Amino acid sequence: MINRYLKDLASLFFPKTCVGCDTPLVYGEKVICTTCWYHLPVTSSHHGISNLSTGQSASFVYLLGSSRVQRIIHQLKYHNRPEIGTLLGEKYGTILDKTVPFNAVDVIVPVPLHPQKLQKRGYNQSAFFAQGLSHTLQKPIAEQCLIRHRITDSQTTKNRYERYENMESAFRLNDAEAVAGKHVLLVDDVLTTGATLEACSTALLAGGARQVSAVTIARAL
Repeated sequence: MINRYLKDLASLFFPKTCVGCDTPLVYGEKVICTTCWYHLPVTSSHHGISNLSTGQSASFVYLLGSSRVQRIIHQLKYHNRPEIGTLLGEKYGTILDKTVPFNAVDVIVPVPLHPQKLQKRGYNQSAFFAQGLSHTLQKPIAEQCLIRHRITDSQTTKNRYERYENMESAFRLNDAEAVAGKHVLLVDDVLTTGATLEACSTALLAGGARQVSAVTIARAL
């Protein structure tokens, strides 16, 4: 009880704010406020037709410009808030746990960052999303089995063909045993054209994975 009063007192002087709308969080709220949770543009893509040639893919929310989702993703990637990824993974995991084929995966593999980018950022945001999914789905993570061995240019200004060309052969399997004969859940932060997921899936399947499904936090519109 005393600890709660101390936390409430501290929040008066140093209020924690929502990463989606920057309003002060109230007691019981964590990272994202209740209003933002309610208004997140959640997709139903986990029930839809696959848009990944190697298997079904799905995204938790839609990403629109100048939106609360954009602010949440920006905080996750560029403001040292990896816990956002874990929280989103836990939330999305409760949906996927009831959805085929995502509830039948054997292992979770986050899309890796190149070592130089990882050193600069300090963490892989997709790996924290994977941790949240792992906690809810009760599936292991094989974080080091896939590596990005080539630095790729920014995808932002590229068209669909250029994105696929940019990602070609950028990934390779580092631990084939971790995925051999298994249904892999590939995890990333944002889905745009699907070029990154396709490149990773190709490497995983070539290394012996039985099937690759994929999920992302957001899908760009």
